[in-house]
Amino acid sequence: MTRRVLLVDDDREVREALGQSLELADLDPVLAGSFIEAKDHLDRRFDGIVVTDIRMPGRDGFHLLSHAHVLDPDLPVILLTGEGDVPMAVRAMAEGAYAFLEKPCGPAEFLTIVEKALKARALVLENRRLRREVEAGDAASRMLAGRSAPAQHLREQVRAVARATAEVLVTGDAGSGTPKVAEVIHLLSAASSRPFVKRAAAGLSVEALEAAIADAQDGSLYLDEVGMLPGASQFALLDRLEGGMAPRILAGTTRDLNKEVSEGRFNADLYYRLDLMRVRIPALRERKEDIPFLFRHYVAQACEQANLTQPDVPADMLARLMSQDWPGNARSLMNAAMRFVMGLGEGEETEALGLTEQMAQVERALLIEALRRHGGHASDTARALKLPRKTFYDKLTRHNLRAEDYR
Repeated sequence: MTRRVLLVDDDREVREALGQSLELADLDPVLAGSFIEAKDHLDRRFDGIVVTDIRMPGRDGFHLLSHAHVLDPDLPVILLTGEGDVPMAVRAMAEGAYAFLEKPCGPAEFLTIVEKALKARALVLENRRLRREVEAGDAASRMLAGRSAPAQHLREQVRAVARATAEVLVTGDAGSGTPKVAEVIHLLSAASSRPFVKRAAAGLSVEALEAAIADAQDGSLYLDEVGMLPGASQFALLDRLEGGMAPRILAGTTRDLNKEVSEGRFNADLYYRLDLMRVRIPALRERKEDIPFLFRHYVAQACEQANLTQPDVPADMLARLMSQDWPGNARSLMNAAMRFVMGLGEGEETEALGLTEQMAQVERALLIEALRRHGGHASDTARALKLPRKTFYDKLTRHNLRAEDYR
């Protein structure tokens, strides 16, 4: 269990006395005399708790509470004051303080609250660690980014079809990432340790198709843009599938294959064979709340590839990104992130929405992110956003959101 306690008080005697109590309890106190000094000890990796006096010269304990919760909304902050009263205690609790103590407080009472906060902190950190381990072991969570309901549904679809052995048709708009989804299906399947072979269907001859099937062995063969597979190769693939002598076929397309069949450009029997199981990738325009998360994700990837320091993404830029339809989907957003990292501009030159619409998009995204962070608990989310409960629920209604959907 973490033992670190950042203790902040401008009164040196009080600070040292409380620090000594912490040391005698075998804890690890870090002493600071001001908000500015305390900030130097806090970052997103801080694994302890904070105990701070409220009334200090310059920025007070409420400022430190707010700063700590920007870094980590689950960071326990205990507030101390020698001039405590009921309104101040109410404010402390409303702003998310873990506990409120009046000075002078006895060592026993002080250490009881500190130990309780440390246990709560340890539980949060352990849950995060376990969640990271689960996500790191799951290719859908690791490779298919997004926090929206459509993104979650996509991951559930991928996991479901991966457990089967039938052919899969992966559909989506241009740039949506059909090859990546096919790869995730393979990685989650029982054939994950066997070959995964990718081939562009356009111009793929019968001989090249047979060679790809041989390379895939008893693994998976992904055919990109299967609607462009030559006629002779379509018949050859159908023969292989009907004979049961082929690897699992994962086919991707950005075209309407049903239309291709009706217009005589694609073999109907092969289409119905490939369409046994279908995974549809939602377009970015259907999940705009994912755009801020995805853009930051792509910015981080681009910085890692280019060995650059990751820059902050301005809120107004995220609003502009969310106002666009992104016909090129993930590929276009990824390109925009690369250009942003390289200082070459924001990317898509499309007409943005007005300020009101942009702010509505940003507000909705912030509400969804806060609900996820607090596990769909409305009261905790409202407190974190510093909104009265009625205002918070009004905003949920305006954006057609339900807190329980994020539990």
